[in-house]
Amino acid sequence: MCKKDYPPILNEIKNEPHFDSLLDAGCGTAPMLSLLCEAYPGKSYTGIDLTPAMIDKAKAKHLPNTTFVVGDCENLPFEGNRFDIVINSQSFHHYPNPQQFFHSVYRVLKPGGCLILRDNTAPPVIMWFVNHVELPLANLIGHGDVKAHSIGEVKTMCANAGLLVEKIEAQKGFRLHLVARKPD
Repeated sequence: MCKKDYPPILNEIKNEPHFDSLLDAGCGTAPMLSLLCEAYPGKSYTGIDLTPAMIDKAKAKHLPNTTFVVGDCENLPFEGNRFDIVINSQSFHHYPNPQQFFHSVYRVLKPGGCLILRDNTAPPVIMWFVNHVELPLANLIGHGDVKAHSIGEVKTMCANAGLLVEKIEAQKGFRLHLVARKPD
């Protein structure tokens, strides 16, 4: 399901050719970082995920110039102004305190750095069904989903954190696509 999100993220990264450091927030087993190591060798990569088993699988890939951390994306355990790019693919709907994620991203981004986020969204009627029926049912079997967010909610969270939205849209497949930047 997430593989459809990788090409749009890679396309956005093409617009950031001079980056040195990238954080994959909610990296899972590191499929996106594997692609990035191939496309942009020599860069510094960090992956963070809350699930130790995911991080163990990511570490087993032995990706060059890549560090993996078990940690919380709502409270990123990194010093401020560290990363040129933060990416987040199909992880955001798991966060119980999504505003805290945006504040944490703002803190760790370098001035001028960008956040590229892909997650689920839908028109209001479908969003109601997802958040009130589908996700609660999914959680009964252990999925850990919390909430899918509307474009308006994500815009507000970015603004509250001080991130400037450059692009936000609903794309094919009920995907939310966001590019937001920390001011210089």
